[in-house]
Amino acid sequence: MKNFTHLLLKEIKELLNKQLIFSLLFILIIFNFIFNFIGNVTKSEIKKAMSKQKVAVLDLDHSPVSRNLIGALNAANFIIEEKSGDKSKVVDEIRHSSLDLLVVIPEGFGEKATRFQPVEVETYSFLRGVSLAGRSKSEVVKMLLNSTNEYLSNQFLKSKIPDLDPKLLKAPIKNKEYVVVKDKQAEGSSAAVIGAMTAQNFILPVILMMIIMYSAQMVITAIAMEKQNKTLETLLTVPISRTSIVMAKMLAAALVGLISAVIYILGFRKAFIFSEADIGQALSGLAPIMKQLGLTINTQGYILFGISLFLTILCALALATILGVLAEDYRTAQSLSFPLIFLVMIPYFISLFADINSMSLPAKLLVLAIPFSHPFFAMTNIMFGDLNMVYVGIVYNFLFVVVLLSWTTRIFSTDRVLTMKLKWGKKKMVL
Repeated sequence: MKNFTHLLLKEIKELLNKQLIFSLLFILIIFNFIFNFIGNVTKSEIKKAMSKQKVAVLDLDHSPVSRNLIGALNAANFIIEEKSGDKSKVVDEIRHSSLDLLVVIPEGFGEKATRFQPVEVETYSFLRGVSLAGRSKSEVVKMLLNSTNEYLSNQFLKSKIPDLDPKLLKAPIKNKEYVVVKDKQAEGSSAAVIGAMTAQNFILPVILMMIIMYSAQMVITAIAMEKQNKTLETLLTVPISRTSIVMAKMLAAALVGLISAVIYILGFRKAFIFSEADIGQALSGLAPIMKQLGLTINTQGYILFGISLFLTILCALALATILGVLAEDYRTAQSLSFPLIFLVMIPYFISLFADINSMSLPAKLLVLAIPFSHPFFAMTNIMFGDLNMVYVGIVYNFLFVVVLLSWTTRIFSTDRVLTMKLKWGKKKMVL
C-alpha cells in the first residue's frame, strides 16, 4: 500500500506539471474576466430592455382612444416623449436624435377604431445597432396594439350582448392541463414540467463530458510521454505489481481531470446569463407539482448516479490507457484521443435534444452500447423511477471495466506495453 501511495503521488506530480497549472490558471482568468464581462454585458442589456425607455409619439388624432393608447404605452414601462407637427419633419428630427422608435397615431384613429373600420398605427424603428432593448420596443408596441384591439372588440360585444362575457364569446373552450407520470398525476403544464427538469439538469451533461474527456486525455498523454521519454521502461522495473501501476495511473488522471473539470465549470458558470439562484427562484412555483408527480431524487437516487458516474470514468480511463499504450509519442496521443471524445459527444448531444426512451430499438441499443452514455440518462431515469435501466447500465459498465482492466493488466505484464504501436498503412499512388 505504501508503494502504491508513492506511485500515485508520483503520477499526480507528473500530471500537475507547470504547463498544466499555467494553462488552468490562464483559463480561469479568461473565464472570470472575459466571460464574466460578456455575462455582465448581456445581463445589463436585458435589464436595459426591461427598464423604462424613451419612445417618441406623434398623436395626430387627439381622441380618447389615442390618449388611452398613449397611456397604455406609459403603463408598459415607456417614457413618452410626445411630438407635434408634420410627420416627415418629426421623422427627420428623430433620425438625428438618440431616440430609436416613433409611434405615429393617424388622424381619425379613434373614430375609425370605434366603428371597427381598418386603421393603421405607424411605427418607425431607427436601427443604430443590434440589441435586445431595440428589439423589445417594437414588440411591446405590437402587443399593446393587440391589447387595444382586444379592448375595443370587448367593448363592442358588451354593447351588443350585455348579458354575456366577451371573453367567453370569443373563447368558449378552455383547457385544463394535467400531467401524468405513471400512477401519479397533477394539474399543470407538461411544457413547464419538462422545462423545470431541463433547467435543473442543464449543467450536468457539461460536467460529465468535461470530467470524462479531461481524465481520459491525461492518461493517453501521460503514457505516450513516458514511452517517448523511455521512463516507462524504468517504471516497469520497480518492484510493484503491474496492476498497481495501471490503477495508479488511472486514479491520478481521474483526480487531476476532476480538478481541471471543476476549474472549467467554475469559470464557465460566469458566462451564464442567469445564476442558479435565479433559476431556482423561477422554478419554485413548480416544486409542489414536481413533488406530487414524484419527479424528485432521494438519497438512493444520488448514490446510484454516483456509482454510474464512477464506473463511466473508469471505463474512459481504461480505454484511454490502452490508447496511450498504442501511441508512439505525444503527437500521436493527441490524435488517438479524438475517437474517445467522439464517443462521449454522441450521448452528450442526445441527452440535450432527444429522449433515449423514445428512440427506435436499434438506435437505442447502439447508443446504450457506448459505456459513457449511461450517466447522461441516469438522472432522468431515476426521476421517472426507471431504476431497471440504471441498474442495467451499472452492471454493463462494471463488466466493461473488468474486461478492460484485465486486458490492460495483461498488456502491462508483458513487453508489449513497450512495443505496441498503431501503424497506419500507406497507400500506394498509381500514376
